[in-house]
Amino acid sequence: MDQVRVIEVKKSVFASNDRAADDLRAELRRRGTYLLNLMSSPGSGKTTTLERTIEALADELRIAVMEADIDSDVDTRRVLAKGVRAIQLHTGGMCHLDAGMTRQGIDELGDADAELVFLENVGNLVCPAEFDTGASANAMILSVPEGDDKPLKYPLMFQVCDVVLVNKMDVAPYFDFDLDRLRANVARRNPQARVIPICAKTGEGMDEWYAWLRDEVRAWQA
Repeated sequence: MDQVRVIEVKKSVFASNDRAADDLRAELRRRGTYLLNLMSSPGSGKTTTLERTIEALADELRIAVMEADIDSDVDTRRVLAKGVRAIQLHTGGMCHLDAGMTRQGIDELGDADAELVFLENVGNLVCPAEFDTGASANAMILSVPEGDDKPLKYPLMFQVCDVVLVNKMDVAPYFDFDLDRLRANVARRNPQARVIPICAKTGEGMDEWYAWLRDEVRAWQA
């Protein structure tokens, strides 16, 4: 019987994507554009956090946003109302963005001359973590109702993130949620990840998040 030849398609796909991501990241650094890949589960408060961030930083930084969804333009309309450039990326049923899709979005932004671009990725804790988008850094939002055990259940998401925003801290007393336990679980997956408890609705902790972003953008442009 002839030997069956096995082709590792997934490995090839990831290798090709990683090369494209590195090329995009290098181009963005030359342009002085900081791209933040923002990930989370649906309903964690990504868009609300993004709205508050735009309000706080729009006078300091030129901001643009790429909204990725399987369908609809609901979030893009919310962001546009904040007075920044924003475009909608439809993934055609795919549960993530890759570097090629991200480049299409960057090219569509064109001459936006943005210093800070937010990529609001498709909402889930699995697929977006697998693909390097070419972003300068990865951030994710974990909401209190999701529980403090998520770093144990979705390890890759926390391994690839530079910062973890713990949102909806205002409702923490009503859930079985332990911030110290969450910090310990994040550290097990990624000791370098910064954990910032926030509430996008009340403003709690948001100043620390804004300061982190400012420092990141300035270091990227240095």
